[in-house]
Amino acid sequence: MSRIEKRKKKRIWPWIVGILGVFVLVVVVYGILVFKSLTDTAKGIHEPIDREISEKRDEPVVFKNQEPFSMLVLGVDARAGDRGRSDTIIVMTVNPETKSTKMVSIPRDTYTEIIGRGFNDKINHAYAFGGIEMSMATVENLLDIPIDYVVQVNMESFKDIVDAVGGISVNNTLDFKSGSHTFSKGQISLNGNEALAFVRMRKEDPRGDFGRQDRQKQVIQAVLREGASVSSLLNYKSIFGAIGDNVKTNMTFDEMIEVQKNYRDATGKVDQLYIEKGQGKIIDSIWYYILNDAELQGITGELKEHLEL
Repeated sequence: MSRIEKRKKKRIWPWIVGILGVFVLVVVVYGILVFKSLTDTAKGIHEPIDREISEKRDEPVVFKNQEPFSMLVLGVDARAGDRGRSDTIIVMTVNPETKSTKMVSIPRDTYTEIIGRGFNDKINHAYAFGGIEMSMATVENLLDIPIDYVVQVNMESFKDIVDAVGGISVNNTLDFKSGSHTFSKGQISLNGNEALAFVRMRKEDPRGDFGRQDRQKQVIQAVLREGASVSSLLNYKSIFGAIGDNVKTNMTFDEMIEVQKNYRDATGKVDQLYIEKGQGKIIDSIWYYILNDAELQGITGELKEHLEL
């Protein structure tokens, strides 16, 4: 190698090192900004509830020990002058050892005892009567399992979260129209408004609430998938902003970090359990969904086993 070539090589290396240094600095600064926004959002959505532990547990769940836990997801339609009703009620159990999550959607018209009220009514009225705590207690009583955590999502503004991740793709199994939106059978892309109409429709679905449960599951998984993409990470401010405005949970930031670290593989496999063998019944001129006892016992048993109870 000539002396001139050696000089050129010496001059090039500082530039390469400099570029790499700037790149590393940008990555570090970006990571700090993302982490700060994440912690601010997590603190903003954290809303403690009026109990330390479920009555159906002897000890709290310890995430460091990778113990199975349960979560209640409430999709709430807020109404002027009151809390609204939880028209979407989903229970998920997460088991890191089996690397699986089980998910059951409870029909909103389910006739059951409203804990704290002393009478039976539609299960979605529990939220209107007593908010998150009464909803958790009522679902616990129905399924006979502890509900460890709860996530409340404002369904009207759920569209903001879908838009923040850049929209989603789902596999639609039914041609239908909902409001001003038309959904064709097959793989379709949805923006926020379309996703909201997609999960809310049930009257045109021959499976009623059960078809809607499948659409809810698809949308939830699609949002999680898109939220983890590189493009979404670059749009973190919009995503965190949408979550901060529309989501509340009793899970703390430290607990979220533990779940992300120790339970990540469990979210890759979601098993849907179905409530579908009940029947409608008119009581005092009001339509209710009456659960099938044998089916309910089967679902309860499966969830208990998954929670290792």
